[in-house]
Amino acid sequence: MDFTLTTDQSALMSALDRLAKPFEFRPIDFHGFALAGDGLECELDDGGYFDIAQVPELGSLTAAMAVERLAWLPCTVDTALSMLVRPQLPGEWPRPIAVVENGRPGRFVATAKTLILIDGDQVSLARVTPGDVEPAESLFAYPMGRLKRRPAATVLSAEDAASVRTWLRVALAAEATGLLQAAIASAGEHLSVRKQFGRPLGSFQALRHRMAECTVLAGGVRWLALKAAATGDPADAALAALHAQESATRIAYDLHQMLGAMGMTLEHPLHLWTYRLKALVSELGGRGGQALAVARHAFGH
Repeated sequence: MDFTLTTDQSALMSALDRLAKPFEFRPIDFHGFALAGDGLECELDDGGYFDIAQVPELGSLTAAMAVERLAWLPCTVDTALSMLVRPQLPGEWPRPIAVVENGRPGRFVATAKTLILIDGDQVSLARVTPGDVEPAESLFAYPMGRLKRRPAATVLSAEDAASVRTWLRVALAAEATGLLQAAIASAGEHLSVRKQFGRPLGSFQALRHRMAECTVLAGGVRWLALKAAATGDPADAALAALHAQESATRIAYDLHQMLGAMGMTLEHPLHLWTYRLKALVSELGGRGGQALAVARHAFGH
């Protein structure tokens, strides 16, 4: 694939960088798990960024790059589902969008206007009223919610359901890409300034090797995610999601361990990315679900 950006893509990503800059740091007085990005969401909505994939000159690949860039931020907004999945839904469905998988609590469910309901092999779409959902307490660094009552839903055909699952996997991989890169950058900054035995932690060879391994894994997730966004192929999407979930588990463990005691507190912002990754690891059937999808779509088993 040719990943040289077009003029339109370069202009959009530059504009997105400028828009994101004021949101790159968490508020000093924030020490919680989920940092809501209400201001960022308004900026993205006003600028029409949620419709990137529907612009012929940009498409889903550019939308995936936008999702990746925005996942670097410490605050959370429904970007992946709105930018990558919503354009693939049959009909017009308002955002924000959230997924409820087999009745479990999900990300952004409490504020969603459209729900993607996954019950085993069945996929449905439903418009949501505030009385249908409620917030749910969670250690994940997303605003979580659950169903209070099941709304009337439209069951999708097998073909549409398969398409939705494919793009849910693309969205997961694209968001995980940004989260992984941001988490590695955050930990790397800590290792460069924290000293032990008179030397920065990052100067110790063992930690340098582990950071290099994390960087290589995250790079693989990125390229697989971008390829899946460009092709929309079910096998590409399944491989990207599987590698994202596999890599997220290992990288999050390594980064928190390398930060030592600081990695177990809310004082350092690392959890704002790694605890979002922990939520993504369990979605769409988890690693087992993605492995089965790879076997089915890539190898015909």
